[in-house]
Amino acid sequence: VPPCHPPTEKPLSSSPNSMERLKKIAQHLSPSAEGLSKTETKASKYREALLGAREEIIKMVEEINCNPILVRLAWHDAGTYDRNVKAWPKCGGANGSIRFDLELGHGANAGLVKAVNYLKRIKSKYPIVSWADLIQLASATSIEHAGGPKIPMIYGRVDVETKEQCPKEGNLPGAYPPFGDGATDAARHLRNVFYRMGFNDREIVVLSGAHTIGRAFKERSGVVPNGYGEDTATKFTCPFFKARSDGKEGIGMPGGKSWTANWLSFDNSYFKRKNDTKDLLWMPSDSALHEDPSFKVFFAMYGHDQELFFFDYKKAHKKLSEIGSKFIPDGGIRLD
Repeated sequence: VPPCHPPTEKPLSSSPNSMERLKKIAQHLSPSAEGLSKTETKASKYREALLGAREEIIKMVEEINCNPILVRLAWHDAGTYDRNVKAWPKCGGANGSIRFDLELGHGANAGLVKAVNYLKRIKSKYPIVSWADLIQLASATSIEHAGGPKIPMIYGRVDVETKEQCPKEGNLPGAYPPFGDGATDAARHLRNVFYRMGFNDREIVVLSGAHTIGRAFKERSGVVPNGYGEDTATKFTCPFFKARSDGKEGIGMPGGKSWTANWLSFDNSYFKRKNDTKDLLWMPSDSALHEDPSFKVFFAMYGHDQELFFFDYKKAHKKLSEIGSKFIPDGGIRLD
């Protein structure tokens, strides 16, 4: 039996051709430093644009008190999501489709063209920020500006490109019967809509707490007789009432009817219902939250504990802002 010897290794050639082949192999096996650098640079520039847009949003809401309508815009963009539809963007959700006139023309979106127009100036200044991101950024920023919690948002949403990609009408919740989904009562209707998006009873109640800010108008939802201007304003929506969380004057355009007295302050006052039907709004979809056996448990909890409300709200808001979204990069981009 011949002795066993280790194989003799051939020395690597140092010829130019061999070295070039080795370089190509190394490049193939490891990520391109140049490509990685470009990706990181792009994400960094996008993040800088988001931060700039956020500063512009803060200035805008500070000046014209448009927090509520920006929150409503983001909710209505995201609230079309259907978890039973797997294909993007047919599933709906936070994809920027609400910027198109076709979707703005849906009955539930009456008046939201105003919010889109508010954001157009910021979009033109930071064009690389997607509409889907800008809309959700405006909402989260508006809530924090109004005294609400800082929401751990991520960004990098991809926009739909054409009006043909807008969702069908009828996916958003209604306030009064008859409900479009055929539900016989408001509690069942809320569950039909929010279960379709993947939310549970606790999340339905906590998200409804966002009605602590905002108003309804005759010219928009049509559920109240109070319209634009001072003539039909309530004592809480007249020009002289201080509704802001910081106590500063200014309510923006007067008129409409609010759910709460301090309707520019994000707190738990929505869950501390006062029997003031003359000056405060309360609809069947609101009543369901403190009458339904399951909903009313959470309604009472949040009325007693604002810290718990904020804790649960920021998680549910983050979830709402991401449903139906496609992110680039995959993990999204964080600002804080």
